[in-house]
Amino acid sequence: MVNKIERSVLEKIAVIGGGSWASALVKILSENKSQVHWWMRNENDVQHLTNYRHNPRYLSGVTYDLNYVKPSTDLRTAVEVADWVILAVPAAFIQEALSGLEKDALNGKVLISAIKGMIPKQNILITDYLGQQYGVPNSHQLVVAGPCHAEEVAMEKQSYLTIGSYDLATAERFCELLRNRYVKANPLEDLDGVEYCAVIKNIIALACGIARGLNYGDNFQAVLVSNAMQEIERFLHAAMPIHRDLNGSAYLGDLLVTAYSQFSRNRTFGNMIGHGYTVKSAQIEMNMVAEGYYAVQSIYELNKKLKVNMPITTAVYLILYERIAPAVEFEILKEKLT
Repeated sequence: MVNKIERSVLEKIAVIGGGSWASALVKILSENKSQVHWWMRNENDVQHLTNYRHNPRYLSGVTYDLNYVKPSTDLRTAVEVADWVILAVPAAFIQEALSGLEKDALNGKVLISAIKGMIPKQNILITDYLGQQYGVPNSHQLVVAGPCHAEEVAMEKQSYLTIGSYDLATAERFCELLRNRYVKANPLEDLDGVEYCAVIKNIIALACGIARGLNYGDNFQAVLVSNAMQEIERFLHAAMPIHRDLNGSAYLGDLLVTAYSQFSRNRTFGNMIGHGYTVKSAQIEMNMVAEGYYAVQSIYELNKKLKVNMPITTAVYLILYERIAPAVEFEILKEKLT
């Protein structure tokens, strides 16, 4: 399949989204001399970027070379001219973001999901949505996994990315576009497992944040994370039963950085809930989307069919959606952990 995509002097990549992760990916790709057609919804942000070479709202310290970065609010044109299309908007908004595209607009392109969430209510992965809605086959889809925070990319700290795929040759080509002196990227033949793990680790980060907000200590968090890895393993075995080493960076590594890092928005969101914020007030104060909030409902609903033992996911769901007091629910949860 990869041979069907002709390599040009400048790789043409569309990046859909204006948040921190989109900003980090544009930095990496443009500095590696790819031509990035960067779609943002907000006209003022596009104008600011065009005039001052900074994203005014996210990673504002990063300067972009406009010889390689083409900001725009024209989604159709950005996608049309690109061979690679990176989706980096919250999962809850992906349908709206792509609504202006025709059904065949993504034909022949490689789609890369940098989204760590699922389609709400439908409870399906982004890659499944792209297949159902736009006819994009799995062989033309990739998933970006960490462990990697956008803020550390902006600071050019050593970072690692894993590209999940069913086609390792295509994944390796995309890895080549990402690698630089501070980013290492490796392909992995596990599209669905990497994507599911990226979704569930945000739920676990919420739980870790809630625990911190309730004044549980490091000892408890270590037990929480180790039990979470077992929970992820049980879920993946039920949902997509193939052999995979969950000690790898795309699984355990991504879970650890999201559960422990100061940059984790899901951990921050959970911490606010643990401190007594309502969901709405936490969302307003953060002014950023915590993917785990939407993901926990999807995984909880999906698990009604799979019937996997997922006490941490269940606890987070009950706190966020059934309004069970965090302190009460964690008293129950701590008795289920080993």
